[in-house]
Amino acid sequence: MKEKYIDLMEKALSAYSDEHILRYFNDVKRDGLTEHGFPRLTVNIGILISQGRRGDLLPIFLEMMEFCCKSIPCVKAANDFSVREVVCCILELEQSGVVSVENTNRWRGYLAAIKPTDCYTLYATSMNDTVRNWALFTAVSEYFRLDAGIGGDMDFIELQLGQQLQWLDENGMYCDNSKSANHQPIMYDIVSRGLFSILLSRGYRGKYYLKIDEALRKSALLNLDMQSPNGEMAFGGRSNQFLHNEAWMIAIFEYEAKRYTKEKQYILVARFKSASARALAVTEAWLNKFPIRHIKNYFPTETSYGCEEYAYFDKYMITTASNLYAAYQICDSTIPFDTVDDCTPCIAVTTASFHKLFAKARGYGLEFDLAADPHYDASGLGRVHRVGAPSTICLSCPCPADPSFLVDVENSFAFSLCSAVFDDGAWMLGAAKGSRYEILSTGATDSEAVVTLRCRFANGRSIEETYQVCDGGVTISVKGEGEIGYALPVLDFDGARHTVITSAENSLTVSYDGWLCRFLTDGRVVDLNRIAANRNGHYRAFMTCKEKDITVKIEIIKM
Repeated sequence: MKEKYIDLMEKALSAYSDEHILRYFNDVKRDGLTEHGFPRLTVNIGILISQGRRGDLLPIFLEMMEFCCKSIPCVKAANDFSVREVVCCILELEQSGVVSVENTNRWRGYLAAIKPTDCYTLYATSMNDTVRNWALFTAVSEYFRLDAGIGGDMDFIELQLGQQLQWLDENGMYCDNSKSANHQPIMYDIVSRGLFSILLSRGYRGKYYLKIDEALRKSALLNLDMQSPNGEMAFGGRSNQFLHNEAWMIAIFEYEAKRYTKEKQYILVARFKSASARALAVTEAWLNKFPIRHIKNYFPTETSYGCEEYAYFDKYMITTASNLYAAYQICDSTIPFDTVDDCTPCIAVTTASFHKLFAKARGYGLEFDLAADPHYDASGLGRVHRVGAPSTICLSCPCPADPSFLVDVENSFAFSLCSAVFDDGAWMLGAAKGSRYEILSTGATDSEAVVTLRCRFANGRSIEETYQVCDGGVTISVKGEGEIGYALPVLDFDGARHTVITSAENSLTVSYDGWLCRFLTDGRVVDLNRIAANRNGHYRAFMTCKEKDITVKIEIIKM
């Protein structure tokens, strides 16, 4: 798998033409170093050159690396992210011998002059500070500098690590907003624990080693059940649905595979290695598309559809390669394992900070958001995946009411697979702000996973929802008073292609990419004549309606 990581790093770099690289470099030379995207591009070119790839870029790389190493100690430009990666590049170049010792020694000299308080943007000055994961990037960068003999201050590192550990919840997941905040982004948890993994893998054995390692052990086991059957990281919060998402998760899984190899727990080794392989397959599939995009949709890159303002192509495309390199560094390709399927029925629940519930069985996977952040997600059932099927054919993430990322649909609204009540002449959705979900019961047997929830609406009414997941699909039963509904998002447009949607009185079918998603219901199907948008594309809004109780069956079938 180590070779595969390098292959995919090269694939990610191929998204940047020679002209694109030169234009980017000219912009940086004009404006100075302002963020970590350019150093990240530089480093990944250097690592690939060290691996015998992209030797054609060596002349421009030497100029780019000189510029980065010389600039970093002199300007705050998100160096918290960059220093670790630049150190890794120098070590790779020294090992391969593809550049002169004179060059690498000069670059070492630049980095040795770093003063943390002058170089890094965010860092803790005491245990009472409230800085979040940038300080963890800073700590790891300083540790890599120390480990490589290029400076570094262990007291500074330990302060950052001790301060960062207070943001872990009882499952060992990282809370980036604050430990008490209600909306924690999944990606920032994954990134932070990926940094902890690479820190320990690099050899850190300081005073926080045992606390970090135990948090990683606990949280990674939960992550196995949170991972989609298709290999995808959970949705939730900012920086989600990008190609770089799964790569940090792979790094975590590779670290755990090494742990359980040492402990001779080979069933867990196989589970973590297989989870890595599934996540890698997701990344590879997107990188094999043309043109390569940095987010999981087919809208033209220049539209920035689905992206936050900071999540632009030049920075986030190469981030895929950087995160794959982290997995490469941790991976032990000599570990033998037999691939195992992710078919055993299971239930997973996060803390209230992340407010997620997962149910998986026999190739189907569900993810619920119980109290969503309206700027990124919507409450209700936000994901239904089937192994092998296109992730978006049913739903891969909800449609938020007030997205903090760019969409091109006017009057989009909060939408998910959720129940609804008819109130004052209009439907009130469980996805809408003010609705709340609570878990009534969960259970898993050898053949199925079952969860029962109560959705409480802003008007005081409630509906009970039961979800049964098995190899035949997902069966949903909803019960309430009066006329009730269940919302059905149907993929309409992925940025390049429209689906084929067929509706009848008691059924609804979408055809997409060689697969069918079929909704069968004992209620009547109604077209709401509205379009909701998420990061993946546009979804047409349908509803199935009936008095008191409704049953919906979801099947995802290969055509």
